[in-house]
Amino acid sequence: MNSRLSLLLVLLVFGLSACGKNDAPTAMPAQSQPQPVAARTQEMALQKVPVVIESVGRTEGAREVEVRARVSGILEKQLFAEGQPVRAGAVLVRIDPAPFELALAQARAALAQERSRNEQARREAERLKGLIAAKAISQREYDDAGTTLKSSAATLDAAENRVREAELNLSYTALVAPISGVTGRVQRSEGNLLTVNTESALITSITQTDPVWVRFALSDAEFEQLKAARGATGVRLKLPDGKPYARPGRLNFTASTVDTRLGTVQMRAEFANPAMDILPGQFVRVELSIGTREAFVLPQTAVLQGDRGRFVWTVGEDGKAAARPVQVGNWIGNDWVILSGLKPGDKVVLDNLLRVRPGTLIQPPAAPASADSNKK
Repeated sequence: MNSRLSLLLVLLVFGLSACGKNDAPTAMPAQSQPQPVAARTQEMALQKVPVVIESVGRTEGAREVEVRARVSGILEKQLFAEGQPVRAGAVLVRIDPAPFELALAQARAALAQERSRNEQARREAERLKGLIAAKAISQREYDDAGTTLKSSAATLDAAENRVREAELNLSYTALVAPISGVTGRVQRSEGNLLTVNTESALITSITQTDPVWVRFALSDAEFEQLKAARGATGVRLKLPDGKPYARPGRLNFTASTVDTRLGTVQMRAEFANPAMDILPGQFVRVELSIGTREAFVLPQTAVLQGDRGRFVWTVGEDGKAAARPVQVGNWIGNDWVILSGLKPGDKVVLDNLLRVRPGTLIQPPAAPASADSNKK
């Protein structure tokens, strides 16, 4: 049995080797060449583009005030809605006026009493004036009458001042808006006791949102560029969602010193905001246009980001693609400003970029078939 098994194995080995000798060698497949890619290109030409300095800023109201009670008392009535615009002089809250009306009535009564005393002292002084001329009374009596008249006049002035003070305190029970703007959250509701010179006196705040201010900072180098523009500066704003704000602004403050910690110069711009499109406290982008220069412009989609920075695909004379590193500047609409890396006449690939590799043959896209050819 073992001899038969051994014989079969020998025959199998000889058969396999014979088959290997008779078979033709298998040909290796030829290496596939990269397929051409149809893509649009743009030939580079210098054009004038605006020079823009960008900075991150924060918005704030042109004026922000706290509304506080100026007299102590019970908050009787709230006459404004939170977060709504109010005009300067509008009554916001009323404080219980009863104690102040009583104080005013008492002050007026005291004033009337002092006026009567003053008139009596004046009549007495006039009467004694004739008697001193006739030497019917002593000089001392006449002097005492004059002193009494002066003292009564001073007391009368004090009583008049107390009446004006009582009238002023009564007027403070109707708390008015000091500026036009938008009210904040109510800090004290109706029925609360308001005490002057304490935190309980704070009722709300008002922020003037038209115009709105934007605070930002520039580096030393950027500030030098701004000075070189000599006031020929346009100020634009980009909202938090990236959309440009339609209304242009103007610079209304430039610091005269450099922040020693950050090396920046504080700036402020003003923007009209009639529709409250900008809210105080938002982070926005400020764009300062300080002139023009010559540069290349490319669609943002044509500029790619790699491990070594931004680059574009260019097409050489042989029609093949090659990566070219570039330095970009600011955006103009949907385009990048290219500061360096390209020269006039360079052709840059604009689309179909995912299929482009170094050495890829770039061909112009096929023209769309005409309507007549489609009919045929």
